[in-house]
Amino acid sequence: MTNTPLILISHHLCPYVQRAAIALAEKNVRFERRNVDLANKPAWFLDISPLGKTPVLQVARRTIFESAVILEYLEETQANPLLPADPLDRADHRSWMEFGSAILNDIAGFYSAGDEETFNAKISRLADRFEQLESRLDTGPYFAGRRFSLVDAVFGPVFRYFDVFDRIGDFSIMAGKPKAGAWRLALSRRPSIRHAVADDYDNRLWSFLIGRKSHLSALMNRRRIVSAAS
Repeated sequence: MTNTPLILISHHLCPYVQRAAIALAEKNVRFERRNVDLANKPAWFLDISPLGKTPVLQVARRTIFESAVILEYLEETQANPLLPADPLDRADHRSWMEFGSAILNDIAGFYSAGDEETFNAKISRLADRFEQLESRLDTGPYFAGRRFSLVDAVFGPVFRYFDVFDRIGDFSIMAGKPKAGAWRLALSRRPSIRHAVADDYDNRLWSFLIGRKSHLSALMNRRRIVSAAS
């Protein structure tokens, strides 16, 4: 185990940053967090992040980028493993972590869709993704039963999006998926997941979504007008 001070270079809304923050919290590792503005990236950040993305983990004078690599580094150097010991089970968990990344891409497509037809197609795609997930889940409360894992660290930020989406409208993406719903609730109560974002996260995400000028943005503006009129 390393005792080297760790600095997590972050962005307020980045779900991949949240994965690292959750893993660090679950492993009881102290770290400093520094947020950057990805819309106006400082030169020092581009020097340590070749892809210009967060998260970046600074370990002494060295840096690690890409969330999957950061999670693997933490598994190799810190106590409280979050992946199974069995190689096949470990590979299965990594596969579903990648599935979580695919859902994040679909979520980005959902909130960026510029017209109603594309928007509805993204809803259908997300509903299909969660149907696949529903068929994989078992008794819970977490992905692997009672033991919290890195798959849970990946899906905590996924479900967090829906706390805001549900305020906009009923898109029925997780309708009829009780196991996914129960998992979402269990993750929302986990301290490491709750504290992976700042208290103003929902407001920041709302403003970000409005600023996309997408079909979802139009629905949000319409909802705001209706709320103001009532």
